[in-house]
Amino acid sequence: MNGFYMLIGILKLGPMAEPLREKHGQYSDMFQRLFSRYDFTYRIYDVDEKGELPARPDECDGWILSGSKYGAYEDHAFIPPLEAFIRKVAASGVPMAGICFGHQIIAQALGGKVEKFAGGWAVGAQHYLIDGTPVTLNAWHQDQVTQMPEGFDCVGSNDFCRYAAMVKGNQIFTIQPHPEFDDALIGDMLATRRDGPIPNALIDAAETKLDESKNSSAIADRIAQMFLAAEKRKTA
Repeated sequence: MNGFYMLIGILKLGPMAEPLREKHGQYSDMFQRLFSRYDFTYRIYDVDEKGELPARPDECDGWILSGSKYGAYEDHAFIPPLEAFIRKVAASGVPMAGICFGHQIIAQALGGKVEKFAGGWAVGAQHYLIDGTPVTLNAWHQDQVTQMPEGFDCVGSNDFCRYAAMVKGNQIFTIQPHPEFDDALIGDMLATRRDGPIPNALIDAAETKLDESKNSSAIADRIAQMFLAAEKRKTA
């Protein structure tokens, strides 16, 4: 038990592909499974498909920004109002976490830079150093943050992804890989993505790593503790 009632807002910023959605759910379902050890309550905002955005940064006690099939730098109607909301949250002190696209759009909205990485894709299990600790997490991306916003510190990286995790004080934590992606989902994604933009050699390599132990729960704990610490400060 948390000891606090906390309402966490999940901003859904992209849809899962239909066959994957039927079996694994949307990003919002995956996040609720990831944080199942915490008695958070959730409110889902369908940002990309319905244009739903919170009216105020304090409408929830914390925010999670999901992954997406879109690029942060692309011209989509939901991106400018989303960036404006991110800036409001950053100024408000309400805690916020971003995953993959969420990591990228927070960086971009606050003055950083996101690009399609010339070095290609990261797919499946990847090894990082996060907060000084080796961790293994599932990833699925080509876009990367290539310049951090002012006031952020890099707390996670590997040779492929320089800015794999960032923090701003004790309010914002963002991460490029997907702690909410379990191996069953990655396996199904790999099975449906052959002969596409991702080289088959990368898919083959990722399939050999499906059984590697992942540190998703450690990242969930890090984000949850950020939310709980903010609530504790608010009620002190």
